[in-house]
Amino acid sequence: QVQLVESGGGLVEAGASLRLSCADSKTPFTINPMAWYRQAPGKQRELVAAFYLGGTTKYEDSVQGRFTISRDGAKNTVFLQMSSLKPDDTVVYYCNGIWHGNTYWGQGTQVTVSS
Repeated sequence: QVQLVESGGGLVEAGASLRLSCADSKTPFTINPMAWYRQAPGKQRELVAAFYLGGTTKYEDSVQGRFTISRDGAKNTVFLQMSSLKPDDTVVYYCNGIWHGNTYWGQGTQVTVSS
């Protein structure tokens, strides 16, 4: 069974960088794609970045050029390097993965950017 575990959230000042990590160590098969979403209170969860095996990536417009998603080879581990953070980036970030037609979520990690 897929179990996504996130780490790396925290409190930073505007302009700083932060790296989120997400790993699944229980699934012997490759999860594809893996992605990061975020959700502000009262709003829908939105895609931040996605990584597809083969190297294709996709970014939400507001993070393009500031955030970089990467993957540890064929391992079920994905990273989100966030730079030039803004107060608007303050939300809970969720790791997402699709395997065997099912969607899985991590527990979420809070990122707070102070102005």
